[in-house]
Amino acid sequence: MVRSLWTAATGMIAQQTSVDVISNNLANVDTTGYKTQKAQFKSLLYQTIQSKTTSANGDTKPTGAQVGLGVRDAAITTKFKQGSMKETGIDTDFAINGDGFFVVQGADGEQYYTRNGEFNFSIGSTGMELTTSEGYPVMDDSGNPIILDSQTYVAENLSINTNGDICYPDEKNNPQPIGVRVGLVQFANPNGLEKHDESLYSVTDASGEAKWESMDDSLKKSDIRQGYLEASNVQVVDEMVNMIVAQRAYEMNSKAITTTDDMMGQANALKG
Repeated sequence: MVRSLWTAATGMIAQQTSVDVISNNLANVDTTGYKTQKAQFKSLLYQTIQSKTTSANGDTKPTGAQVGLGVRDAAITTKFKQGSMKETGIDTDFAINGDGFFVVQGADGEQYYTRNGEFNFSIGSTGMELTTSEGYPVMDDSGNPIILDSQTYVAENLSINTNGDICYPDEKNNPQPIGVRVGLVQFANPNGLEKHDESLYSVTDASGEAKWESMDDSLKKSDIRQGYLEASNVQVVDEMVNMIVAQRAYEMNSKAITTTDDMMGQANALKG
């Protein structure tokens, strides 16, 4: 019966992890570009109680007897399903329709990837630079920061087409590409990306290297929509149902521990 105490305890730990993930999803229900996560589990080792043998009559038993020893965390996966488009009317807000990621340069100089297109133009000593709300430079399709001449371009007149080309009006007030394109990349396995705060991801061996959409014709190109942001893909109703399921499973495992404790107490109270 001690085995049941341990097994039920692993179940409680697993369901606590599930609730942790669900809580994080609900906390980020309004986070731009956030992708839902889901906890996955797998069973632990099985203990062999009786191996394949023969019965008292000499008949061969077809199977032995094994008892499972509980559950453990296997992975926390991310669902990269497209979030809904939320119109903001802000010219520097960009949403991706497709599998692409924006590329930004972190404070450590490394490249990171995000679906959050809440950008701004900031004026610095080198010119007018497109950055994230945290001040990280946004990369073009060559992997360089997007820096424009503030003497030549006015930020409020800049626009972007669905291909990611930054445009500026000509003498007839028609937007024309200026030769700078917002960089987008894709991954063979986005679920393998390492997650960071501020909705950023980084490359791992599991994700594979970043593939630039502008350089790889085999990729299905993403569209960029100006004046929109991609909302979180968290489904509140689904998360609430998952939370109820996890709570019930936690209670059942707790009940198993209580029952085992009662049975052991009864066994100890027996008198010869």
